[in-house]
Amino acid sequence: MNPLNHVAIIMDGNGRWGLKYKKSRNAGHKAGLISVEKIIKESIKRNIKFLTLYAFSTENWKRPKKEINYLFNLLENFLAKKLNKLNNQNIKLNILGTKNFSKKLNFLLKTAEKKTLNNTGLQINLALNYGSKTEIIDAFKKINKNKKKITEKNLITYLHTKDMPDPELLIRTGNTKRLSNFLLWQLAYAEIFFVKKLWPDFNEADYLKVIKEFQSIKRNFGNI
Repeated sequence: MNPLNHVAIIMDGNGRWGLKYKKSRNAGHKAGLISVEKIIKESIKRNIKFLTLYAFSTENWKRPKKEINYLFNLLENFLAKKLNKLNNQNIKLNILGTKNFSKKLNFLLKTAEKKTLNNTGLQINLALNYGSKTEIIDAFKKINKNKKKITEKNLITYLHTKDMPDPELLIRTGNTKRLSNFLLWQLAYAEIFFVKKLWPDFNEADYLKVIKEFQSIKRNFGNI
């Protein structure tokens, strides 16, 4: 059985779900939060140590301003209402990406990270304003600035994920088959599962089905 310490998820399909069932993309984003809570709960149950969720990419700024504002308001409300619960569950919250948001959201994100810093249970990495190409370029710039040799080991020390193992498993919902500038370095040897269901429809049973299939894969890492 393959060990599973780190799961990464591209939560795709919220907007399409909202248009399909509620005639509103924003309704889909709100419904998607319910799936987030389900997957967090199941990850704790399965003793998974790291869960990385792609919440907002550097490319998502191209979306309509009203939708972006709604997304950030959802996140603000989620943190305001759920932070104590997450902390009581021994969950550590970590932000991947650049905190380039409103003063209120920046404050809430920093508060969440500080409050949960010493928690030792599940670590949730929230990828916000995150782009993998930018992350890698920034890592090279830091290597150069610190006058270090360009090596794989040195590069890893400047990535956002430097203090955690690479994901063994990537799940993308929404029936879209691409990585969308997400953890391009870290996913080099991840097993990738593309799921047809839209994110708000993705539940615990779907999650466990993917995990079970992952655990049955023979992982060679270039060997035979």
